[in-house]
Amino acid sequence: MPTTSTDSAWRKVPRPQVRRFAELALDEVPDLAQSILRQIRREYPGLPLTLDESGEPLALVGIRRALEQFVGSMADGFGLPREPPYVFQEFGRDQVLSGRSLNSLQAIYRLGVKLAWRRLAELGDKVGIPAPAMYEVAESGFEYLDGMVAETMRGYAEAVALQANERMRLQRQLLDQLLTEWPRADRSGMLAERAARIGWALPHRVAVAVLLRPAREAVAPAVGQDVLLDMEREQPRMVVPEPDAAGRPELLRRATAGWSGALGPSVPLVQAPKSLRWAAAAVQLIERGLLPGGAVVQCTDYTEALVLLPAEELLGDLDRRRLAPLLTCGPAQARHLAETLLAWLETRGGTMEIAARLGVHPQTVRYRLRQIRELWGDEVADPDRRFELELVLRARRLRGELASPPE
Repeated sequence: MPTTSTDSAWRKVPRPQVRRFAELALDEVPDLAQSILRQIRREYPGLPLTLDESGEPLALVGIRRALEQFVGSMADGFGLPREPPYVFQEFGRDQVLSGRSLNSLQAIYRLGVKLAWRRLAELGDKVGIPAPAMYEVAESGFEYLDGMVAETMRGYAEAVALQANERMRLQRQLLDQLLTEWPRADRSGMLAERAARIGWALPHRVAVAVLLRPAREAVAPAVGQDVLLDMEREQPRMVVPEPDAAGRPELLRRATAGWSGALGPSVPLVQAPKSLRWAAAAVQLIERGLLPGGAVVQCTDYTEALVLLPAEELLGDLDRRRLAPLLTCGPAQARHLAETLLAWLETRGGTMEIAARLGVHPQTVRYRLRQIRELWGDEVADPDRRFELELVLRARRLRGELASPPE
């Protein structure tokens, strides 16, 4: 209702008549509030009653205060905006704590306004308030209802946010417990207690992912509630329950679209730190450009790289000792000989097979194999030496120093 309108029917009602109407309405408030609450409880028998500090139902307090404030605004000619009492925010918060939606509460508010209007209409008729003026009272009542709903939604939103923050705090505690190495072998009891506080069913197996943010403001992956996600870290972590379940890999792929990172191997729940270690090692290789980025890779798809590349110091020393004969060759010749030696070690095939693998003439392969025997001598006949040679040569290929064989 535009309260500043000059043709307002309510403003044309004589002030003594308005004051008399307001006095009668205020006198009615206590009984009217009780009547409204009784009717609400009849129509909504499952409605719980929260008591305030004095033991009075909070709903009754809210109804009474809302009526008093609305009647007060009538006496002022609806000239000043009146916000509904703060208690309606409490109603919104209670809805969250009890796990209910706002739909039923809004229906209850409408019922309360309807009942209040009936009584006010009777009083208006008793005092002789013209019908057009009372219509304006009704319009103001429904505007006031909008304010009550807005206050309730504010309290509801605040409670939802607090609840979400609390869940995230408890979830981070669970993640820390789950991903920390502990000296005790059995941590299932502690994990079960923390998981129960956020309603997380303990899985038999998990896989842990470490993520790389595509941008600082990137939206978190749209994973389900059963996936634990910690976005507070520079490199977010994710614990995926039952990663081998049907459809899980495809769901994760869609949820993490646009993100880079690595998902560690599937392990029993209490061994989650092991999965984390492999995921973190894979992310380091992604950052170095040694594993592909642009998606969340599966560690089990890159076992060779994860076994060989992180052991740089050990393999570096072995590389220097086992591949020392190549130092007598030029760079191009050394690379060709290394690729030929690796092809022979991996296939133990004949000249034709190695030539096809390398894409060179068989005569070239024969020439290179003669050079290899001259450079390494009996070492290529020793199984342990051959194994070490294959390790260091595969590591070179993984680093991009040798050509990969065709698919």
